[in-house]
Amino acid sequence: MLSGGAAGLATAGLAGCGLFGDGDPELPPAPDPLQPLADEALALAAAYDRAAAADPALATRFTPLAADHREHAAELAAVIGRTAAASASAAAPTGDGTLAGFRAAEKTAMTNAVSACKATTTERAGLVGSIAACRATHIEALR
Repeated sequence: MLSGGAAGLATAGLAGCGLFGDGDPELPPAPDPLQPLADEALALAAAYDRAAAADPALATRFTPLAADHREHAAELAAVIGRTAAASASAAAPTGDGTLAGFRAAEKTAMTNAVSACKATTTERAGLVGSIAACRATHIEALR
C-alpha cells in the first residue's frame, strides 16, 4: 500500500511540473541578419561626429556622411522592426580618424553591405544595395 501511495505522489509531482508555465520557456527572437549593418551605420555616424567635433574644419565634409549613416540606420531599423544600437565591434575608424582611416572603415562597411545584399531577401535587397552604393560614394568623397 505504501508503494502505491509513493507512486501516486511521484506521478502527482511530475504532473505538477507544468504548473509554473505552459511547457518550454519562450526564447528571445534571433537577431535580424541586418542588425549588424544598422549597428555599423550608427558606429560610423558617431565616429564622423567625434572627428568633426575634434576638428571643426572637417565638419563640412563629415556631417553629410554621418547623416547618411544615421538615415541608413533608421531605414534598417524600420525594416528590422527594432532600433539600431551602436556596437563596440562595429567597424569604425581607429586612431586619429584620418581620411585614410575613414576610407578604410567605409570600404569595410561597403563590403559588409554588399555581402548582406547578396544574402538578404529580394524585398530587402533594394535598400541594402542602395546602402552599399552610398558607402561606395563615401569612399570617393574621402579621397
